[in-house]
Amino acid sequence: MLSKVKDYIKKHNLLNSNDLYLVALSGGADSVALLLLLDEMGCQLHAVHCNFHLRGEESDRDERFCEQLCQQKNIPFHRIHFDTMTYAETHQVSVEMAARELRYRYFEQLRKDIGAAGVCVAHHRDDTVETVILNLVRGTGLRGLTGIQPKNGNILRPLLGVSRAEIEEYLRIKGQEYVTDHTNLETDVLRNKVRLQVIPLLRQLNPAVSENIQRTAENLSDAQAVLDAVILPYQHVKELDLNQLTDTASREYITFEWLKNYGFNGTQVRQVLTAETGRVFSSPQGYDVLVDRGHLLVEPSLKPMKNLRIPEEGTYVLDDQTRISVKREPVWISRDAAVATVDASRVHFPLTVRRVEEGDWMIPFGMEGRKLLSDLMTDRKMTVFEKRRQLVVVDGEGNVVWLVGIRTDNRCRVSSDTTEVLRLVLIINN
Repeated sequence: MLSKVKDYIKKHNLLNSNDLYLVALSGGADSVALLLLLDEMGCQLHAVHCNFHLRGEESDRDERFCEQLCQQKNIPFHRIHFDTMTYAETHQVSVEMAARELRYRYFEQLRKDIGAAGVCVAHHRDDTVETVILNLVRGTGLRGLTGIQPKNGNILRPLLGVSRAEIEEYLRIKGQEYVTDHTNLETDVLRNKVRLQVIPLLRQLNPAVSENIQRTAENLSDAQAVLDAVILPYQHVKELDLNQLTDTASREYITFEWLKNYGFNGTQVRQVLTAETGRVFSSPQGYDVLVDRGHLLVEPSLKPMKNLRIPEEGTYVLDDQTRISVKREPVWISRDAAVATVDASRVHFPLTVRRVEEGDWMIPFGMEGRKLLSDLMTDRKMTVFEKRRQLVVVDGEGNVVWLVGIRTDNRCRVSSDTTEVLRLVLIINN
């Protein structure tokens, strides 16, 4: 057992003999075996126990057991108590998710506080097998079939190379007791059903099923690593050229790997790839993807904007990054897109700065007839994203004075009769 764990740690370069590590100790067989094995290997250890107060006296029993075990082994012991039910209700998550979020947040905080190189948790080979089966039942891509990884940031899993049966046998030989969480024996939780019903049935078909699934997951992890190298150039771009993906082995897979970073799922990706130009899809994480002439564009979902009223000259704050300045000046004509000069006598206060709305129109500078702003923006080949962000300045009579950064209205143009201009400046702080 010790040899197998050492080999697994060496293969995946999990631990450094000079570093300090935290061990997540629940008191169950897996975490107790992990603590004993790492202690036997001479690792520098601290143990940490979380009491979630979900099982009454049994939760307190587990805490006492962990404390006594660490005292026997002369291992520094940390504990924390959580009001898990209140957290779950407040954050509207399941109790299981609440416990997960609480413990991993605390693990990372404690790791930093004591200067530990990582947090060792006691997932083993059977956990990987259960995860693969669950993901397969729910439906998943290649990554979901790679199982639990030996390293995830600062979380380390030295026991993934051994089974639960091997762990229990190791503890039996050592004469080491452990505690049992009775909820792990209940079959009303999906994972427990896989553990207690599905896997035993599969073992009747092939006694080596767990080893085979683990080996398959490792093979798929290697394949995933190759795919990740192919996908890497696309990971941090805001625009994806679908035309460049035509000759790739799987346009859908690359698109999914790109969009999943923004919270999009497989079903949405398939819809995106068959959508017409102009369609926008939204993710639960607050991002939108736009289909635009063979390209996919991603940006944060547009937040509502409060119209800005400008009653007189001055500088006004539109948002954290944007201000607009309004000032009367002697006659001159701006050539800068971010600055507009219009005939002050033809513009009536109060001005309003807002986004373009359906039906907005103007008489563009140099033209005689009116034109919808939507058509004007389309002529400029602006994307849906650009159109929905576009600002206008409207005067007190409801006339569009300035399509900001693009064009002023011909009705308020600077002419030979102009005696004073109104200078409008859009100021953006990057």
